[in-house]
Amino acid sequence: MSRWRPPSEASTALITHDGRERLRAELQELWQVRRPEVVKALSAAAAEGDRSENAEYIYRKKQLGEIDRRVRYLSKRLEVLKVPEQDKTPRDRIFFSAWFELEHEDGNLRRYRIVGPDETDARRNWISIDSPLARAALNKAVEMEFEVELPTGMSSFVVISIQYEE
Repeated sequence: MSRWRPPSEASTALITHDGRERLRAELQELWQVRRPEVVKALSAAAAEGDRSENAEYIYRKKQLGEIDRRVRYLSKRLEVLKVPEQDKTPRDRIFFSAWFELEHEDGNLRRYRIVGPDETDARRNWISIDSPLARAALNKAVEMEFEVELPTGMSSFVVISIQYEE
């Protein structure tokens, strides 16, 4: 069996202003707070002697690698992410960063927000602009009906309301 996998599709390089600030804060926290703590703990563990059987040393080494990996990812990702200008967006249609309420064909109302792939959050109903539902909802106005292929099958929705945060 081969380990080769086709490359995944590149995600959209859009992010909300708040999302970009959260990623910057995470990067700063990792680089200026967490990493120095782990390096200090790693040095202390290394000073204890035999490193091959030192669980604390092995754990801290792994933890440092995870922090460095995340720092590299965030540094590169923040360079390419763009915050779209919201003042040029028509407020009567669904576009990036819009809150919108949909009525499903079964009568249930659902409220979503379209955000970048780096800030999706199912608990907050923030969906990625790359998701099938967001792609289908883009450029729709209130009372427009649309269909979309979801993992559960084909579904029909009607746009009930659209809002943008100020």
